[in-house]
Amino acid sequence: MKTPAPHLAPAAPGTPQAVPAAGARRPRFTRLRVLGGSRLQRACLLILLLFVAVALAAPWIAPHDPEFGSLGDTLLGPGPGHWLGTGQGGHDTLSALLVGARTSLVGPLAVVLFSTVAGIAVGLFTAWRGGWADALAGRVLDVVFAFPALLLAILAVALFGKGTTAPVLAMSLAYMPYTARLVRGLALQEKARPYVAAYRVQGHSALFVTVRAMLPNIAPTLLAQSAVNFGYALLDLAALSFLGLGVQPPTPDWGAMINQGQAAVLQGQPLSAIVPAVAVVVVVVAFNVVGENLGDQLAGRDSR
Repeated sequence: MKTPAPHLAPAAPGTPQAVPAAGARRPRFTRLRVLGGSRLQRACLLILLLFVAVALAAPWIAPHDPEFGSLGDTLLGPGPGHWLGTGQGGHDTLSALLVGARTSLVGPLAVVLFSTVAGIAVGLFTAWRGGWADALAGRVLDVVFAFPALLLAILAVALFGKGTTAPVLAMSLAYMPYTARLVRGLALQEKARPYVAAYRVQGHSALFVTVRAMLPNIAPTLLAQSAVNFGYALLDLAALSFLGLGVQPPTPDWGAMINQGQAAVLQGQPLSAIVPAVAVVVVVVAFNVVGENLGDQLAGRDSR
């Protein structure tokens, strides 16, 4: 039975034409049931979609300006004017939570995007070249593995100052080896398949074979790993903001809100600290559940 080749765009004039090769496979996106799977996965997806919608619409749906508070409204309990009460500076907790969703989600997204792109490049290059390039890249990745992401982020803040840019770049570097190792292992498996040898015989370049033929087949697994990485990056950046090294007040951020709400907990108004902490936990757990379920689907395990 003839097996169709991976999805390939028409070649440009003057370049070798892609001919279906024996052993070629379609990308494994058809194995993923992103909107299906277990009930838990569907619930987590709905939660994530809700948080994304809130982050996008936050400036329009927030009842108050979260960057300005009134000292006369300090540490108010939940009520009609402030449904989740107020914080230490009189800021509306609900508004800060809604607007803070944007800053709390954009940072991890940038970390995942940067680390994934760099990891794909390194992983595909080392798997294709092998030899000294693979050995050298492996040793460099081992060195980066030795430094936790949060530690690199703190070092970046010490060198370049507080904010989000330096920590995001530092954490992208810390997360890159995970993606690179995964891509390398998957690419080595794909490289041994007959369709790769067939494309090489046809005269296609290494860039064409790795990016246009091999990458689509490993992309679903990368999607699952990226979902898990997003949760970890969110947790690390929230911890950095909690330490006062990430997003700086008055810009709302969940980690910074937890830090600012510590005094409110001692004064009997814990919502300003508990609510953002719950938001962090819920989003991290949801991303991990989605990532694990996608991984189970790719491995052929039933996640119901």
